[in-house]
Amino acid sequence: MTSELAAPAAPVTAEPAATRSAATPTPRSAWRSRLLRVSSVAVAVGLWQLLTVNNVRAGLRFDTLPTVTEIVAEFGAQLRADQYYLDIAQSLIRIVTGFGLAAVIGVLAGIGLGRSRLLADTFGPLAELVRPIPAIALVPVAILLFPSDESGIVFITFTASLFPVLVSTRHAVRALPTIWEDAVRTLGASRLDVLARVVFPGILPGVFSGLSVGVGVAWICLISAEMISGRLGVGYRTWQAYTIVDYPAVFVGMITIGVLGFATSGLVELAGRRITRWLPREVEA
Repeated sequence: MTSELAAPAAPVTAEPAATRSAATPTPRSAWRSRLLRVSSVAVAVGLWQLLTVNNVRAGLRFDTLPTVTEIVAEFGAQLRADQYYLDIAQSLIRIVTGFGLAAVIGVLAGIGLGRSRLLADTFGPLAELVRPIPAIALVPVAILLFPSDESGIVFITFTASLFPVLVSTRHAVRALPTIWEDAVRTLGASRLDVLARVVFPGILPGVFSGLSVGVGVAWICLISAEMISGRLGVGYRTWQAYTIVDYPAVFVGMITIGVLGFATSGLVELAGRRITRWLPREVEA
């Protein structure tokens, strides 16, 4: 009688091979992706060389731009000069200082504005009034406020990267499900425990999104500030090359800026993936 009323056991089915292959990328697909990325850059460089060597003028004046071979020759000359590395080191010091301060202060301020009604009412309107102002527009203020150009450039870099971090952190705090905090408070957790065990781990994805945006904006405003009031740095050297009509050196500076921005942004994203490795992720097919 009991055996007749028992529900039949569900048949055990094997996971389809197509599903497994879609979830786990094969080495062939990974190499195909890398090859496609390299090929896209190579095609762009080859097209640049073709248009500039043949002095093409089809709406755009490619005959006035340096060729790829001229840029490569200038790049090689600068790689053998100590000044090139000194400029890179100076720009990196400014980025690390300004962006590092913005990361710490932006995260703390974002948590405070997201968690405290008093702080949000007191400092929130001020932050929203200052946030739309482009950081490069603060160059006159930095010149008047700080005794040295170096401090002013760091201040501009800090201001540029502060608000992306602050706003992303504040939104991440406000988006946390309240049931998480209620659950740990039911278990007797203090306010510090809530911040350390619920709020901070829960906002990490949003924080690193803001950091990734912030480091890119920091580079944009740093280069602009170096062009306006700098004495050293990649931006200053690029502008100096433009003033003496050394266009290959201008493009070397532009390429250097792009590589430095790509590397620092990649480091931030790598740190974010390592720190938030406990999050479920979709694997690229």
